[in-house]
Amino acid sequence: MSGLYIHIPFCKSRCIYCGFYSTTQSHLRQRYVDAVCREMEGLSDSSATTQGKIETIYLGGGTPSQLNEAQLHQLFIYINKVYGMEHVKEVTMECNPDDITVKYAAILSQLPINRISMGVQTFSNDRLHFLHRRHTAEQIPVAVERLRQAGIRNISIDLMYGFPGETLDEWHQDIDAALSLNIEHLSAYALMYEEGTPLHRLLEKGVVSEIDEELNLQMYSDLIDRLKANGYEHYEISNFAKPGYRSRHNSNYWNQTPYIGLGAAAHSFDGYACRCWNTAHLMTYIEGIENGTPIFEQEILDTDTRYNDIVMTALRTCEGLNMAMLSPKQQTFCMKEAQRFINDKLLEKVGSHIRLTRRGLFVSNMIMSELMKV
Repeated sequence: MSGLYIHIPFCKSRCIYCGFYSTTQSHLRQRYVDAVCREMEGLSDSSATTQGKIETIYLGGGTPSQLNEAQLHQLFIYINKVYGMEHVKEVTMECNPDDITVKYAAILSQLPINRISMGVQTFSNDRLHFLHRRHTAEQIPVAVERLRQAGIRNISIDLMYGFPGETLDEWHQDIDAALSLNIEHLSAYALMYEEGTPLHRLLEKGVVSEIDEELNLQMYSDLIDRLKANGYEHYEISNFAKPGYRSRHNSNYWNQTPYIGLGAAAHSFDGYACRCWNTAHLMTYIEGIENGTPIFEQEILDTDTRYNDIVMTALRTCEGLNMAMLSPKQQTFCMKEAQRFINDKLLEKVGSHIRLTRRGLFVSNMIMSELMKV
C-alpha cells in the first residue's frame, strides 16, 4: 500500500515561523488544482503508482481549507479516477480554525475526508498575534464543535511551545485547553527558528531570544506526562494519540512505506531507493505541468543514505528500529554505535528492536546522528 500527499500551498497570510513552501497568490488556486489533476493523470502509468493501491491520503499545506467546495470535489474525483479509493482507510485534510464555518464543515463531511488536522499552535491570543496566525483562541473550540456536529470523529491539533518569554504555567494552560477539547490526536513541536523565515530574522536582530534549553526540555517532559495521564499514547517523538487514532499517513513516512507527492514542492519515495520532488515554485510547477514537462528533481539513494534514513525515521517511533530492516553488516555497525547509549540507558534493546528510553527522548537528535554513517 502507498500514501498519497497533495500539497496545497495557498495561505491568506504567511506565519513568521513557517519554513514550508506556501504562497498568498490565491487567484491561482483553480489553475493550480487543474495542474495537480493533470499531474495525477501523467503519473498514472509511471512506476510511482506500481507500489500497490493507496491506503492514505493527506492534503497538506499551506492551507488546504483555502480551497472551495468545487475544487475539493475535483481533486477527489481525479484521485478516485487515477488511483481508486476502495483501499483508502484514512483521508486527512489540514485546516485553519477560522476557515471552519458551519457550511464549510458540512462540505468536508460530504467528501471522503475522515480526519482533520488543525493548526492551533497556542490558545493565547498574544502568542497567536506574535506568530501572525489568522485565528483567535476563541475560534478553536468553536471549530472543533462544528466539525463534531458535521460528523468528523477524528480530529488532530498542532501545538507549539517554547515561545520567547513563555512560562511553564502558560504552557500548562495550553495543554489543559487542548485536553478540554477531547480530540483524538495531538502533535506538539518546539518553536523553531528556521533560516529564511521572518522569525529567524527577528532572532538575528535581537528582537526576540530563544527560550532557555532546560525550560524547553521541562515543557516537553510535562507534555508527555500530562498527555499520558489522560490516555494518550506517545507513539512518535512529537505525536500523541488516543488508542486506535495514530496518524496512518505520517506513520508511512516513519515506516519506509512508499508515498506519492503531488503539487509544488511535494516529495515522493518508491519505498526502495528513489526519491523525487517537484519544484518549489508555483508558476514553474504549473507551467511545467501545462506544457507536459514537469519540473522535478530525483535522487537515487546509496546504501549508506538508505541506512541513515531508516535509523532517523524508525528511532522517532515508540517501537524503535527493527534491526531486521538492516543488512548483517549494518546491524553490526549500528549495535556497536548503540551499545554505549544502551549502557547509559538512553537506548534499550527489546527483542529485535532498539528504541529510545524516556531519557533518550531528550537527546534523540544526538543519538540518531551518532548511529548514522557519514
